[in-house]
Amino acid sequence: MSQTPPSPEWLQQLSDPYAVLGLSVAADNSRVLKRYRTIAKLLHPDRFAIEEMTNQELASQMLARVVNPAYQRLKQENGRAETLAMLRFRVRRLSRDEPLAPFSETANRLIQTAQADVEVFYEQAIASLADAQYREFERLESTIQQLNELNLVYLRLKMGEPLIREKRTGIVSAKDAKPIQFTPVTPDASPSTTDYAQRHFMRAHAYMEKSNWASAVQELRDAIKIEPNKSEYHALVAKAYLMQNLQGMAKVHFKQALKLNPSDPLALEYAQKLKIEIEPPTPQNPKVGAYLDYSPKKVEG
Repeated sequence: MSQTPPSPEWLQQLSDPYAVLGLSVAADNSRVLKRYRTIAKLLHPDRFAIEEMTNQELASQMLARVVNPAYQRLKQENGRAETLAMLRFRVRRLSRDEPLAPFSETANRLIQTAQADVEVFYEQAIASLADAQYREFERLESTIQQLNELNLVYLRLKMGEPLIREKRTGIVSAKDAKPIQFTPVTPDASPSTTDYAQRHFMRAHAYMEKSNWASAVQELRDAIKIEPNKSEYHALVAKAYLMQNLQGMAKVHFKQALKLNPSDPLALEYAQKLKIEIEPPTPQNPKVGAYLDYSPKKVEG
C-alpha cells in the first residue's frame, strides 16, 4: 500500500456514496450491508503491521470519515432514493451543458456498449473496480472517480426508462435488459434545486447539533453543488471545517460567504476571530459549481 495518503481536504470532496462503497446504483439493502462489512474488514487496524502505522491511521480515518457516512446514506431505501435523485439531477445539468465525455476508458466503453449489454457491462465494471478499491490506497482516488463516472454514464443512458433494480440472482442478464431510450431533458423534468439544497442544509444543522462535523460538511458540500451562491451554506460549512481544525478550508468558505453577502452574521462573527480580510463583493455567475464538483483549493490556515 502507498505511504502517501490522500489529503484530508480530498476526503471531504467525495459526494457519490455508491462510488465510495464501490456499488452499483441498483444495489439493494443486503448488497449495501454486505459491501460495507467487506470494506470494514479491509480497513480494520489488525490488518496492518506495526511498521505500517501510516496506513493504519489512514484506514481508520477513511472508515470514519468516508465509508461510514456513505453507508449511512445508502443503508435505507429513502436514503438511496434521495441519492439517486441527486445523481440524476447532476446528470441532467451536465447533459444540458455539454456532450457526455467521461475521462475514464471504462466509462467511455460503457457509452459504446450495445444496448442489450449495458446492464451486464456496467455491473461487471463496477465489480472489477470495487475488488481492488480499498486494497490499494494509492489508486483509491482514481478508482472512486472512475466508479462515479460509470454511475453518471449509466444513469444518463437509462434516463429515459425506469431504473432496473437489482435482482436476488445478482447481475441482470443481457436478455432481460431493456432498450436504452434517449429522451430530451426539459426544465420541468428537474427537481427543485432549492428543495434539495435546503434538505442538505437542514440535515447539516442536525449533524452539527450532535457534533458530527464530518457528516455536516458532506451535507453542506452537496448543498453548495446545487446552490453555490448561498452565503449561509458557505458560512456553515466553514464553521464545520473550523471545528475539525481545518482552518484553511474554513477561511476559504468564510471569505466566499462574505463575497456573496457582506452582512452574513456567521461569517462576520468568525472573520474577526480569524482575522479574515473582507473583500468587496464581486458579480457572481449563477452556474459556477452548480453542475461540477465544488472543489476549493487547499489554503493553509
